[in-house]
Amino acid sequence: MIPLDRADLQLLDALQRDGRATNPALGERVHLSASQVSRRIQRLEEAGLIDRCVTLLRAERLGLTVIAYTRVSLERHGEAQNEDFNRAVQLLPEVLECYSVTGPYDYLLRIVSADLAAFAQFMLHKLMRVPGVRGVESSVVLQEIKRTTELPLDSTQLPSPALPAVDRR
Repeated sequence: MIPLDRADLQLLDALQRDGRATNPALGERVHLSASQVSRRIQRLEEAGLIDRCVTLLRAERLGLTVIAYTRVSLERHGEAQNEDFNRAVQLLPEVLECYSVTGPYDYLLRIVSADLAAFAQFMLHKLMRVPGVRGVESSVVLQEIKRTTELPLDSTQLPSPALPAVDRR
């Protein structure tokens, strides 16, 4: 990981709040010139801190009204079985996120669908037919309380300058 200063963190925070902001606008927010902003963004991208820039869509406004969190357990465990499941889930556009997790289940998925009937069809005809899936358990979201993609950069601990050693004689 590259060392980050306060200006880097402010820039990352501004970018994650408004990815379409221009370099001059970002510069005003973080008190840097547009060219400095450009160089810093390029450095942060090259270091892999910025994954990609996207537009976040509102699923419900597009008719995708059901969000479910589904826990999946596999029949067998091993590198080949996990890789097979990982490849299969990549091909399911309804799966927005997939995590390998600890605990009684092997994976946690965030799934979106138009309605409960579409969700049931997805579960029965797609997810449960993925080879190696032993069982699934889902929780359907009733109400969205908080949704953000913004990381809490204000709590990031910057390395502090080395303090002089204390002479304890």
